Amino acid sequence: MRTAPTILHLDMDAFFAAAEQAAKPSLRGKPVVVGGLGPRGVVATASYEARRFGVHSAMPMAQARRLAPNAAYLVPRFSLYRAVSEQVMELLGRLSPLVEPLSLDEAFVDLEAGGSADDSASARATGERLRADIRAVTGLTGSVGLAGSKMLAKIASEQAKPDGLVLLEPGTERELLGPMSVRTLPGVGPATGEHLRRAGMTTVADLAEAGEDELVRLLGRAHGASLFRMAVGHDDRPVVAERDAKSVSVEDTFDVDLHDRVRVRIEVERLAERCVQRLRSSGHSGRTIVLKVRRYDFSTLTRSETLRGPTDDPAVVREAAGRLLEAVDTTGGVRLLGVGVTGLADYTQEDLFAQAAAGEQAEAGKADGDPEPHETGERAGEGAGTAGAEQQPPAERRWPAGHDVRHAEYGAGWVQGSGVGRVTVRFEEPWSRRPGRVRTFMVDDPDLEPGDPLPLVAPPATADAAQSSRPASRPKSRSGREPGPEPESPSDGAEGSEGSEEAAGVSGGSGSSSP
Repeated sequence: MRTAPTILHLDMDAFFAAAEQAAKPSLRGKPVVVGGLGPRGVVATASYEARRFGVHSAMPMAQARRLAPNAAYLVPRFSLYRAVSEQVMELLGRLSPLVEPLSLDEAFVDLEAGGSADDSASARATGERLRADIRAVTGLTGSVGLAGSKMLAKIASEQAKPDGLVLLEPGTERELLGPMSVRTLPGVGPATGEHLRRAGMTTVADLAEAGEDELVRLLGRAHGASLFRMAVGHDDRPVVAERDAKSVSVEDTFDVDLHDRVRVRIEVERLAERCVQRLRSSGHSGRTIVLKVRRYDFSTLTRSETLRGPTDDPAVVREAAGRLLEAVDTTGGVRLLGVGVTGLADYTQEDLFAQAAAGEQAEAGKADGDPEPHETGERAGEGAGTAGAEQQPPAERRWPAGHDVRHAEYGAGWVQGSGVGRVTVRFEEPWSRRPGRVRTFMVDDPDLEPGDPLPLVAPPATADAAQSSRPASRPKSRSGREPGPEPESPSDGAEGSEGSEEAAGVSGGSGSSSP
């Protein structure tokens, strides 16, 4: 434990939803839910306005729609979230060389290692400056926790939410932790929490009073000893800048159970190729191929095969996953499929498998103009691979709710909804002064095309232009007040379209809503 609160934990506030609100002026201050929009979709993030209705992360999307029927439901835009995350991580990197990212929107920072802080006053000043910098660069807010350990820094950032800073002075750990639920501590999930409750321990103070020997008897040597140390405030885990990846995997949840064995095989091959793309982008190869199958009755089977050497060859991974599938009974239907690679290495051993030759033949056939079976019904680009349709999806599914578009005449906008051969677009930019206009087009309108996410904070030239075009004064009403914004279209929200499972707990699908 440190004698100064020089470990910082940053957690961006409702990150995905906040980014969408920042990008879309018409959704600011309104409930926004981001996730898979299909009947089996899951909430990735809910804005604080949506949380007031009881919507939260990992909740089934169908339940979220019942709780907040008028919220805007959007498909994730991971290219935007990654871009904003890179901006935030760059700011953290200026504070210290020891930055430990936990996800796109969360990280630990060792301020002492970077010379950014050595006592409570300097730590607080650094934390406040970081929050201001994040707002200036991204337009978003983040909550900061400062403490002498990683565990307490994370607890502090939770207490700081939303958009706050909490500093826990070293020496006050037991007083702070005592009344908290045992579930506050890392490693205490529902099962362990229930086990402890049956033993009469519901608060952290109960764990400290029980003693290490009793916790070891209940939970085992490793878990019991670790839990006792945390209960009395001891956490010596260092901030680790490089976290070695243990595995790479992708999975899809299907709107409709798959019964056709050929279709199941095609989906497995498609997932294998997506997995290899991620494997290569991370600069790794792997030896063990893993297949995950969740059947119609929610039973989940996992099968694996270890190769003679690490590989990042899509043909090898595809064939290995196919062999694993042969050993799985899919009678009755499949609701989820996943393919992963473990045993990662930083190099690729020369592949000697016969499947590689078969893969080369398949590639040759593709070059001759024969499309691969798994390409049917899947569009290119991010957001591809949405599962659940047995045939080529209708054209309107090319327009996921909330995604960016650009029109030859009207400029940048975002998809508010699509269906029955039409797509509705709201034309506005993150720095627009008021909600934009809504227009509807045919889905095959040649003037409408997918666009790239715009920065959440206006570039200087754009901001200067907007300021110069702003009228010097606005006419006032009889009451002397300035008139409000123009009335909005009756449909403010996002109507469903395609979903994509590119992060844990997000599955593709379709649906509709309007706030």
